[in-house]
Amino acid sequence: MIKLKSRRNKMPAIMLSPMIDMMFLLLIFFIVSTMQMTELKTIPVKLPVATEAVIQNTAKFTVTIKDDGAYWLADKVISKQELINKAREEQKKDEKFHIVIRADENVQYKAVIGLLDSFKKAGVSRVGLATEKDNKK
Repeated sequence: MIKLKSRRNKMPAIMLSPMIDMMFLLLIFFIVSTMQMTELKTIPVKLPVATEAVIQNTAKFTVTIKDDGAYWLADKVISKQELINKAREEQKKDEKFHIVIRADENVQYKAVIGLLDSFKKAGVSRVGLATEKDNKK
């Protein structure tokens, strides 16, 4: 007589350690990528410091005035008249349209006020000024 080995039906084991490792890697990936998406990517300027600055990353129309007097829209140099025209067009499309002005701390006050006045004449009334948050409080 031939003796057959009995087979036991083994339940497959679930390896939790590799699955937990993968979940942590995915979590870290999504945290880092989300932080990169919310960071405001613009032209580097030295902004004035304010202790009561509020962080807002929702601006779609960010204007930068460099210390040499050049106007930048996002990451492209633009003339003041083109900037005003684009702002006027965007204001017509969206009534909640707003602008954030990032002026270098060495830019003359007259240039910032002139730009604010031009936006007001174009019908844009929701304008914010960007500053660095002072953490020494």
